[in-house]
Amino acid sequence: MIKVLLLYTTHEKQTLKIMQRIKTQLAGKCDCDLIELLPNSHIDLANYQAVLIGGSIRYGFYSKTMKKFIDANYLQLNTLKSGFFGVNMVARKPNKNTPETNIYTKKLLAKIAWQPTIKAVFAGALYYPKYNWFDRNMIRFIMWLGKGDTDVTKEVIEYTNWNKVDEFAHQFATLINE
Repeated sequence: MIKVLLLYTTHEKQTLKIMQRIKTQLAGKCDCDLIELLPNSHIDLANYQAVLIGGSIRYGFYSKTMKKFIDANYLQLNTLKSGFFGVNMVARKPNKNTPETNIYTKKLLAKIAWQPTIKAVFAGALYYPKYNWFDRNMIRFIMWLGKGDTDVTKEVIEYTNWNKVDEFAHQFATLINE
């Protein structure tokens, strides 16, 4: 059975939630390792035939840890069957929810030497009560500018389209089993 690395960075765990959903969809089709990429992580890509990397945006940027990992491993990543997905609030808008139309994902993919075989962008979620005062107010302001939900009393405001996640998981399963 093909060995697959599911690697992610996250802020509020929505990217983890999405990656767990994908792992569930891949069950029985491959052997998956689900790993959070941290600054001190040591990942040996030689152990895998495929990799899926997921990352989220915070204040307009993907994780520096993720970018550093990609920059250090792009040659090997380019030899594997691979996929990437980004998670951000801009992707809740229909005209900003593809890798070609999402400014953050477009920018990242243009800056890196790794060219994932398949790519996607998913809307994330807001966890206002969990944010510290600064983040809650900054994110609320950003959402207000983008005509999004600003009600900080809601426990979770989820924008993730789970059907789209399932469709991407199916595409990734097809890719790795070709």
